[in-house]
Amino acid sequence: MGSHLFTAKHEHINIVLIGMPGSGKSSLGALLARALNRPLLDTDTLIESSENATLQEVLDLRGYDYFLKKEEEVLVSIQCTNHIIATGGSAIYSDLAMNHLKKSGIVVFLYTSLATLRQRISNYTSRGVAKQSGHSFADLYHQRQQRYNHYADITIETDDVGPHQLTKQIIARLTQ
Repeated sequence: MGSHLFTAKHEHINIVLIGMPGSGKSSLGALLARALNRPLLDTDTLIESSENATLQEVLDLRGYDYFLKKEEEVLVSIQCTNHIIATGGSAIYSDLAMNHLKKSGIVVFLYTSLATLRQRISNYTSRGVAKQSGHSFADLYHQRQQRYNHYADITIETDDVGPHQLTKQIIARLTQ
């Protein structure tokens, strides 16, 4: 499953993963990176490194608006090709950042149902999820779906599909 599967137009293009927390962006990003022999860039890790703090600490200490601004700053600073980029779930709040990522990449939306996400996520309040005060996970889910769909070049449904099968599905869709 090497990068030879890609046509010439795809071989230097980034693959950008978007979706809700718990949709599998980081774990699928790692599997895709390995399968396609590409570097993985996890933007949550970039934010944590630049702030020298966890995502939750940034949210707790600096607030929601600061977090979104920092995330946008990190995303628009990305200058690479031929990478797998796993974004944070809130990346889609920045039109500037998403348009920047789309210029050099194919955006893959990992769609996961609310019921499945609830099964996967037990630490919603402590895992560094950018949300406005008082928003439940369901509020956040419904608020973000339209934006994910707006930016997606490809949508992959992740419910009831294992990570290795999802990796194969993504590669198949990218090579169509």
